[in-house]
Amino acid sequence: MAALRAAKQALRREIKRRVAALSDEEKQRQSLALSQQLFRHPKYESCQRIAVFLSMHDEVRTEEIIKDAFTRGKSCFIPRYETSRGNHMDMLQLHSLQDMQTLPLTAWNIRQPAEEDTSREEALSAGGLDLILMPGLGFDRQGNRLGRGKGFYDTYLERCMRHPKGKPYTIALAFKEQLCEEIPVDDNDVLIDEVLFEGAE
Repeated sequence: MAALRAAKQALRREIKRRVAALSDEEKQRQSLALSQQLFRHPKYESCQRIAVFLSMHDEVRTEEIIKDAFTRGKSCFIPRYETSRGNHMDMLQLHSLQDMQTLPLTAWNIRQPAEEDTSREEALSAGGLDLILMPGLGFDRQGNRLGRGKGFYDTYLERCMRHPKGKPYTIALAFKEQLCEEIPVDDNDVLIDEVLFEGAE
């Protein structure tokens, strides 16, 4: 276990270094190219209920995807991370782009519904999810994902598997610089169905 943790930590440092070397323009360019690839994806076209992460500075930008999802009339859900509850995450309904812009900022500088905001539907309390767009630090082409070490998404996918609808399709959005030959994983790491990166079609 210690060797696996050390391997993951070393890889996290390496990928963070690669992504930090990208200019904002290049991140934006890859993000838009990826968004266009996603918009043509059959799983995206057919999904009604989609969970989308709100991007941090070292992640693929998702604002265009959220705009498009609302334009197409999809129900859009975003993460709320709660470290006070042992790294618990819910996917809460986002009502509009304006709604997104009014959400409070967290210590990680990402927007999310406040913990006292109980008015939003949690995706699994009702119709489940059809598609989850997955963030992460690194990915390999086999669908292994290197997260930030908190286990938010792995735990949430386990909850999805217990929902009557079953596990949603998962697509990771990756800068090319986040692709690795092989990601070291253990039994708790959930495999992703597909990793989308520029030119992956």
